This record gives sequence, C-alpha cells and structure tokens, in this order.
Amino acid sequence: MPGIFKQLKPYLSYFLFLLFVVSCGTKENKLKIAVSKASPNYILWLKKANPDAQIINLFALKKNVALEVLGNCDGLLLTGGEDVYPGWYGKESESGRCSGFNLSRDSLEITVLSRAMELKMPVFGICRGHQLLNVYLGGKLIIDIPTDYGQGVTHMCRDYLHCTHEVYVQRNSYLYQLLGIDSAMVTTNHHQAVDILSPLLTVSARSSDGLIEGMEWLNPEGKNFLMGVQWHPERMDYNNPLSGKLADKFMSECQAYLKTRKNL
Repeated sequence: MPGIFKQLKPYLSYFLFLLFVVSCGTKENKLKIAVSKASPNYILWLKKANPDAQIINLFALKKNVALEVLGNCDGLLLTGGEDVYPGWYGKESESGRCSGFNLSRDSLEITVLSRAMELKMPVFGICRGHQLLNVYLGGKLIIDIPTDYGQGVTHMCRDYLHCTHEVYVQRNSYLYQLLGIDSAMVTTNHHQAVDILSPLLTVSARSSDGLIEGMEWLNPEGKNFLMGVQWHPERMDYNNPLSGKLADKFMSECQAYLKTRKNL
C-alpha cells in the first residue's frame, strides 16, 4: 500500500483540483474563499461570518492548480505562519536571524496574490499574511522586534493563545470608519513586523510602542478591497470588534465580488 501512495503523490494536486471543480459545480451562488494555508481557527472565523461559504485550502496545491482554483474564488485570505524570506525585501544577508521560513509557501502565496490583484479580488492578510502584503507591494520588514525595535510591548509569548496587547486605531483610517472604536485588546504572536511601509499603503492601527498593526490602501479608488492586520482575529472572541467585524466586512466584500464575477 505505501508504494501505491508514493506513486499517486505526484497527482494529488490534480485530484484535489478535480474534487474542487466537481464540488463547486452545483454551488455557483455560494461564496468560495481561497485560504493560503487553512487551519480550523481560520475556517471557523470565516464560517461565523458566512456559514455557507466554501473554504478552499491552497497550501497543498501546485502553483498552476492553485491559480485555476483561485480563478473560481471570490476572496483570498493570507494566513499566519513562518517568517517571510528576507531575500524578498532586500535583507537576504539577515536570513539567519529568522525563526524559520518556507520558500515554497512564499512563492505560492506571492503567485496567487499577484493573480488576485489582477482580478481585483478582495484580499485580507493576517499576521504573516499582513507582512507578505507589505513585501509584495514594495515594503520591508523588521527581522526581529526584540533585537531591532525594542521590548516595550510583548508581541510574542510562549503561551501564544493568551498573548495580548492593546491596538490603537488611526482615526483617519477606513478601519476606524468601519469599527468606530479607538482601541481594543488583540491576540498577538509575532517577532517580525512591518518596517518600511509600502508607498501604496497607509497605517490603520498601531500598538503603544508605535509598531504598525494594521494597514490599508492609501488611495483605494479603483482598487480591490485590501486589508492587513498583524494580530490574530481568528483566535479572538468574535464579539471583539477587531475580530468579528473584520470577518463580516471581508465576506461582504467577497459577496459583492461574486455578484460582479457572475455578471461578467
């Protein structure tokens, strides 16, 4: 039996793609959300906003298959995980200070993100996904917060499920328009952060030490919905405005995109 599985492994991505096509064939009115690397928390967070949404994990797919799948989706969620390889933003010589990176994942996510931008598809980035958005759009990252920035705020703990700090929403941001709050507690777990912000983006939230915790388009007119947050809304109480309202907004934008896509 192990020999059979080894022979079938090269075709796994294709089988998953066929399964996706068949399963979606009778569900054209349902939202389909592509997730760069899914976990139960991300799926539950999205499902709370739209229980009928179909969640597709891109992580196990080859690039060409992931691009095919993405073309039938209505939104892209970039999730947390390993450090983004510093070579993508001109700090390759400092890669030894990373806690670990995955070049294959980086490459896949940059590929699907590029396609999502071309399609003007809604994109939401969480933690690593937030950082990847900034890098993709020309920004840079802090390699290690405690070493390079300071320890005024604890951004990473051993008990990552109970690591929290306050986030302050910028009053001139779209995020503030959406939430109508000045601050709230968030769950956090990261040793890297946005350093030089992409010239296409603007800050929507910061922590008390000044680190960028949220970002959005500087000039959103004519662009797709895009939002990045450094915290982990999928690990938080859904009633926290920095969790549930973000999922609701993202899924609402995906629903609008679905309607547009069906009319093309």
